[in-house]
Amino acid sequence: MLPGMSISVKGTTGLIIAAAIIVAVLIAFPAYRVFFAISVGIGVIVAGILYLRNKYRPITDKDVDNKRPLGLS
Repeated sequence: MLPGMSISVKGTTGLIIAAAIIVAVLIAFPAYRVFFAISVGIGVIVAGILYLRNKYRPITDKDVDNKRPLGLS
């Protein structure tokens, strides 16, 4: 094992590196393109459903049963 070696990547740099890895994998593996497209499609559909549900039927205080679950004031 390598002794205590770590790379610290935060924020925008990490997002750029993650996007570059995804693009590289999409180019390298054609079958992954189908899986990625299906996954993104499902994610967009679920996000749209949640957005519309919260837009037209937002959660109010009366919808929440236990407002203080830890008993803190």
